[in-house]
Amino acid sequence: MDVIICRSCLDTSPVMVNIFDKAPGLEISIAEMISRCTPYKISRGDGHYENICEDCLKCAKTAFEIRQTLEKSYQVFRQLRKDKEKSDDPKPSSVKKSYKCKQCSKSFSKKSTLKTHSLTHTGERTYKCEQCSKMFFNARGLREHTRTHAEERPYECSHCSKSFLQKSRLNVHLRTHTGERPHKCSQCSKSFSQKNHLQVHMLTHTGERPFKCSHCSKTFSLDWNLRKHILTHDGEMSRTHKCTQCPKSFIEKVNLQRHMRTHTEERPFKCSHCSQSFSQKSNLQSHIRIHTGERPFKCSECSKSFLRKEHLISHGRTHMEEGPHKCKHCLKRFFKKDELKEHGRTHTKERPFKCSQCSMTFTYKPNLQAHITYIHKGERPHKCDQCSKAFPNRFTLRGHMRTHTGEKPYKCSQCPKAFAQKSTLTTHNRTHTGERPFKCSHCSKTFAQKGNLQDHMRVHEKAKE
Repeated sequence: MDVIICRSCLDTSPVMVNIFDKAPGLEISIAEMISRCTPYKISRGDGHYENICEDCLKCAKTAFEIRQTLEKSYQVFRQLRKDKEKSDDPKPSSVKKSYKCKQCSKSFSKKSTLKTHSLTHTGERTYKCEQCSKMFFNARGLREHTRTHAEERPYECSHCSKSFLQKSRLNVHLRTHTGERPHKCSQCSKSFSQKNHLQVHMLTHTGERPFKCSHCSKTFSLDWNLRKHILTHDGEMSRTHKCTQCPKSFIEKVNLQRHMRTHTEERPFKCSHCSQSFSQKSNLQSHIRIHTGERPFKCSECSKSFLRKEHLISHGRTHMEEGPHKCKHCLKRFFKKDELKEHGRTHTKERPFKCSQCSMTFTYKPNLQAHITYIHKGERPHKCDQCSKAFPNRFTLRGHMRTHTGEKPYKCSQCPKAFAQKSTLTTHNRTHTGERPFKCSHCSKTFAQKGNLQDHMRVHEKAKE
């Protein structure tokens, strides 16, 4: 005859109960009851004895009942304390701390949140990526950025092949398929697919410029414009990544790496549809859209769509209300004071940018820089990765690239024609307006194009001979 031993006291007894039977007066097994009030988990076939004596069962039940009583008492005590705090304390709204930003009217419930927000005014970025030189305002921004190194894009679109680093980016992208524009302006009838687009739009109503430069008195409506402006104060100090092949230096390591390809002529981004390859990933992405016919940048105001984001931004201005800065010479209005200032030179003929090496003057600073680079230094640093041509500045290169991609982003608002260059569209528009801005200084004739005036001037020169 087998000896039956108690699992708890390891003794024998005339009365034994199977440990997996129901506990007396409870809806759970004896094994479950013991497991709840001890750190030991009991399961069938675990190699231990499966019986318990009457005395140990009574002890186990007592321990379980004490545990239940303590749990109930703790819940009652916790509720009483919570009720007392509510009755003793004034209304939360009267004692809740509020940390207000000194630069703008925003308030925050936490001091740490205010501190992070303050960085948007100063442009300071304290979180640095260990794999590249990029800096971020907060830990979350850095965390999201590190995924770009791992190429982890876990959030996939169910409508197309795109995937995203963050779920929020996927949600925004989905609106390009659904047409949803949940962010509505409270001042007018406009609505937007992204919250930040609404926030930028609201500035046209409020005129608010909350981002203040800590080095000078200038203020900006967008934090991006402030960060760009701050570089004018300490830009050279920030350009720690220097090119070993030429005098250029860069703020971020990734920009130096991109620049180095102009020296090495490396083109690592290859098209899977044809034999072309590119030095920059963005150029490959734009090129692939010529094969696929994709125009992912859709206007939220009309049915037009674009190959590149910058073309959409440029087009978006045609829908915007008139800017606050009005030209005193003509009817044109501008959103930025700097844009009005530059436009004013078309009336005054002012050329404030003087070359230090010759007598040439220029209306715009980029034109002076291109002149010095190309004429005096003989440099053409911006090379086309599709052919052997090189250019003095990136703007000229960008225009040239359209001869390869076939892009014509400048569309006429009066007819179906489109053009690769903005200057060509400007000239074309005169066929609709009848404008003839180029006037002969010898006679009363006027011309729509500068080249036609130059041809005409030769008639007067020949007459003098």
